[in-house]
Amino acid sequence: MSSIDHELKEITQRLEAGRIEEAETRLQNTQSEGSQRVDWCLLKGQCMLRQGRLPEAQEWIERALEVEPHQQEATFRLAFVCDLMGDDDRALSLYRECVDTPPVHVHALINLAVLHEDRGEYDQAEEYLQKVIEQYPNHARAQLFLEDVRSSLNMHYDEDQERLREKSSAVLDTPITDFELSVRSRNCLKKMNIFTLGDLLRSTEADLLAYKNFGETSLNEIKAMLRQKGLRLGQIAEEGQGNLAGGISAESQPHVDPALLNKSVSEMELSVRSRKCLQRLGVATIGELVAHTEAELLSIKNFGQTSLNEIKLRLADSGISLRKLDNRLLRKPEG
Repeated sequence: MSSIDHELKEITQRLEAGRIEEAETRLQNTQSEGSQRVDWCLLKGQCMLRQGRLPEAQEWIERALEVEPHQQEATFRLAFVCDLMGDDDRALSLYRECVDTPPVHVHALINLAVLHEDRGEYDQAEEYLQKVIEQYPNHARAQLFLEDVRSSLNMHYDEDQERLREKSSAVLDTPITDFELSVRSRNCLKKMNIFTLGDLLRSTEADLLAYKNFGETSLNEIKAMLRQKGLRLGQIAEEGQGNLAGGISAESQPHVDPALLNKSVSEMELSVRSRKCLQRLGVATIGELVAHTEAELLSIKNFGQTSLNEIKLRLADSGISLRKLDNRLLRKPEG
């Protein structure tokens, strides 16, 4: 094994262990030697992704595809990032490219199914999930999604309630670029991955001021803009979570491993749709996730029973569950 191959193996292990800063440092130290390799570019992209730096992740993964066009893993990674960024059309195209290239890419098939389900294209979603089950009959996630897709074919809902929810979601999805802000404020928000009004209302003053180039001038400008619309920073977190806005703390749950509550939700290996929904809610850790009830999660745009079931299963694997109405965190019985 060459020295660069050994180094990339070490970087991979650090990423898998969640030691992102160490991985990034080692990537920087090997950039001159490794940046022309597909595996190095993919690791760099994965490192950016783990930090929520989606545009940079996209840039490095696209560079990997410049080195080796149509490479399956790079194509899938780019599709995944486009999916997270809301570029559904490009994500669909890239996922299809993955599944058209052997061997069968299970995650691409599942993500394709989820995207088609979001669009109400249930027959297409069912077809992709069937392909997974043909290859892996006991694939639990595919079975779960397939059951939900089939139930959606006969599902009825309150049209008036759905119309109101869509109207509210449309307001929250208004791009930041639609508002009259200075170039500096816009650039800072973009670098912080704040792209919509909803993203902004989930952010607090402390969140914004924590960014190194964000000062009081930009903060006051944004607060004034929101005040004109009867809104304020942190509004969604306050209204949606009440006293649990900060999530479930280790101190308030002494019987739950604090390390578990502090883990990033990205370590739960959720589907893209579930990840995007949690991003909209501003949920970053498992502790913040279990501070929510099922009803709160189901109120998020595009968050359906499939995503809820997936999250509940992932939490159950760790012996915890979503918050109940009595605010207690329930543990799965032992034995």
